[in-house]
Amino acid sequence: MQFSDTIVAVSSAAGGLRSIVRITGPDALTPCQRVFTDPIALRTNGILSGPVSIAPGVTVHGRLYLFFAPHSYTGETLAELHIYASPVLVATLVQNLLATGLRAAGPGEFTARAYLNGKMDLAQAEAVNEIVAGSNRFQVEAAERLLSGRLTATTRAVHSALVDCLSLIEAGLDFSTEDIAFIGPREAVGRLDRIKSNLEGLLSGSIRYESLIDLPSVGIAGAPNAGKSSLLNAMLGHERSLVSDRPRTTRDVLSGLLATDRLQCVLFDCAGLLTAPESILDRLAQQAAIEALRRCQVVIFCVDAAKPDIREDLAIRALIRPETVLYVATKADLLNPADSQRAVETLAQAFAGPFLAVSALTGQGLRQLQDLIARSLSAGPQAAAREGHDAVALTARHRQAVSEAIANLDQAMVQIEQGAEEVAAAMIREACQALSEIEQQPIDEQILDRIFSRFCVGK
Repeated sequence: MQFSDTIVAVSSAAGGLRSIVRITGPDALTPCQRVFTDPIALRTNGILSGPVSIAPGVTVHGRLYLFFAPHSYTGETLAELHIYASPVLVATLVQNLLATGLRAAGPGEFTARAYLNGKMDLAQAEAVNEIVAGSNRFQVEAAERLLSGRLTATTRAVHSALVDCLSLIEAGLDFSTEDIAFIGPREAVGRLDRIKSNLEGLLSGSIRYESLIDLPSVGIAGAPNAGKSSLLNAMLGHERSLVSDRPRTTRDVLSGLLATDRLQCVLFDCAGLLTAPESILDRLAQQAAIEALRRCQVVIFCVDAAKPDIREDLAIRALIRPETVLYVATKADLLNPADSQRAVETLAQAFAGPFLAVSALTGQGLRQLQDLIARSLSAGPQAAAREGHDAVALTARHRQAVSEAIANLDQAMVQIEQGAEEVAAAMIREACQALSEIEQQPIDEQILDRIFSRFCVGK
């Protein structure tokens, strides 16, 4: 990327009523003066309204937002043209701006300039892309915490604690001939172990960047004819899965988007699980089902409430080991309220977990089940936040840096216990270096290109 010229790009999402054309660079005002025909002088930060010249003889009403350096997103003079026009007119406007000598912005170039001009650190710059990639409120909030500097603040505090410990160890090495103990081995190991625990908590309480790309998945599991397909259709609000009284109707993994005011997730139904698959087709269907359930965040385990013998269901439950399981007693409409309550209590005792009575036919319990799913999907990061960790969205680069720091601290503690303080000091320095790479300035140009190439143009 070249950062000495002036660039332009459409920065709004496709298909919206309003289009935003963003310009930044040392000569950002000149093209604005050519297309924004209002006579008001473009001298101060603010919002101007008036006609925007798209092409000779073609104008539309728009607004011009001006941000002069260094008080802008990029740290350079930045202008945004907001217009209500068709995609063809927006494309024509951009082409005319390019004809004035502007360059088309590359992926992430606006945010890259913000980083290089000191408007944000590298972790915050990456958070911009993760917010764009976020597919629901929970994911976006996690990326916003990264953008607000939570990761940087955490790693700086850890880095400072490491430097303090390192200074005491090196002071002891410098004055090894004197009868002075700056820090003893036990205290040094204790400090490093606490720092390591903080870093491990940061990893366990964070959200992987990869989870920002895809919606969380919720699987429906149970024995054949347990009401899984009916439950899927009822929760999605349309017939996604074939429903039949005959068992083993579902052979493949069928999924749909569950979107409510509280959550968005991929909900899927798969083949009923069997304790002893009889045919090759049954074995393949079961293998696909177990693999799909293994990858999902929450499993809804269905048991027919009216079923007199649940030994098969208990055996099937042992086949899967989900991160989180929600138990539901399906077909509750087949029982009267008293019998339904007794069935729920019996199932809860047998499976050692609470059951929710649901009916795909009447809608009983469906809203409560949605609430349980929403709470389960957010329980992990929220629990981590209660323990004092920041539930931020970490990229693979962040996780690698933190993991390297943890590995070096492990080695440092071993070296201290063996009396090799000089080697331990070198390991602590390596840990400090690994953490500094999260927000390192300057950073290798190839790394910058790799980071910002994932961005959308205009961001």
